[in-house]
Amino acid sequence: MQIGIIGAGNIGGNLTRRLTALGHEVTVANSRGPETLEALAAETGATTAKASEAARGARIVVVTVPLKSVPDLPAGFLDHAADGAVVIDTGNYYPQQRDGRIEEIEDGLPESRWTEAKIGHPVVKAFNGTFAQDILDRGLPQGTPGRQALPVAGDDEETKRVVRDLIDELGFDTVDAGGLDESWRQQPGTPVYGNRGDAETILKALAAASPERTAEWRA
Repeated sequence: MQIGIIGAGNIGGNLTRRLTALGHEVTVANSRGPETLEALAAETGATTAKASEAARGARIVVVTVPLKSVPDLPAGFLDHAADGAVVIDTGNYYPQQRDGRIEEIEDGLPESRWTEAKIGHPVVKAFNGTFAQDILDRGLPQGTPGRQALPVAGDDEETKRVVRDLIDELGFDTVDAGGLDESWRQQPGTPVYGNRGDAETILKALAAASPERTAEWRA
């Protein structure tokens, strides 16, 4: 499968490593330019590109940039993705630590709804509460008892299935976390954020979430 990854930090870099190892055709970009990704390309065999070109022909596009940088993504960066391209949003709102105040999110808009509006394309929220190193180290074959599960939120069941199948290929179970309006259940500060539990544990953690942000996660 052709996959574009925009953002080459911890999550983006490790997804590049795993997905190329699985045989996918990965194009990766960051905000600093392709020349800064030569080492990752040499390590993985991934293709490097400008952020404006990373999604060209991609069936799946992973947006894994700091939330404050989403509005700075190139206009039309998804225009030449494959028809029906699935966009995965891995982002989190860190107002005190990184992103500053984003009024709509402070007023209760789920983080991924905000991202969806900024890029003008539906998104599926996944990988946002996953430790980056786990992508490399904790994948297990399907059916393994205690296999780590990741929550996946999105509005379209078929699109969500594409993401869940990809996560399964990476070695993790998934839990349907509902529509994007329910994606607050996996935002920072919730019981599922950073949770390495199996599917049953993740289901319980999602159910236990509160929509009220704690002080640490408010501006």
